[in-house]
Amino acid sequence: MQATRQRIMEILRERNTATVDELGTALKLTSVTVRHHLDILRSEGLVQAPQVKRRESPGRPQHVYALTETADEHFPKNYAGFSKLMLHEVRGRVEPKELDSILAGMAQRLSEQVPSPQPSDTMPQRLDRLIKFLNAKGYLARWRRGEGGFVLQALNCPYHALLHEHPEPCVMDMSMISRILGQTPERVESMADGSHLCTYLVKDKKTEAAASH
Repeated sequence: MQATRQRIMEILRERNTATVDELGTALKLTSVTVRHHLDILRSEGLVQAPQVKRRESPGRPQHVYALTETADEHFPKNYAGFSKLMLHEVRGRVEPKELDSILAGMAQRLSEQVPSPQPSDTMPQRLDRLIKFLNAKGYLARWRRGEGGFVLQALNCPYHALLHEHPEPCVMDMSMISRILGQTPERVESMADGSHLCTYLVKDKKTEAAASH
């Protein structure tokens, strides 16, 4: 983010609300310049519409600005650090089978956000549904037809920071993908193993069935 707008957000986070004049004084900028940056932040959904501020002395009413909930995503987070600590504690307190059960439950909860495949669904339909779901979660996924089936790829892993110490998210992903597709694919590449992406082969069961007759 542009440095001035980032600083405006930091001031609003610190003070909760601020007027154009207060922001201008803090940043040593003119009111026109501050309003320009506030308009951009509002268009991006990061700053709320201005609210009227009551004055204790006579004069024109002032307007105060505040951050939206969306703006919270632009401040530092430590989700990966928390997740590492949580997985480390869970792994040290439960048996492997119980941990697998926990991950399977998490995968089920995630996949339940997508309608279960119907017997009449084609694999391309299931893959389209899966891709839409994965991309909403940040996987940058895609699929294409391959020999004997389909190739599913994920160019990003939302859990990449965890993989060197904790392979559990890979287990969860496989369970989730299998549930949405209605069959278990074969994983042939993984970021956990040093690849730049994750690749799965999904067999076309209809093609296999036709070839066996």
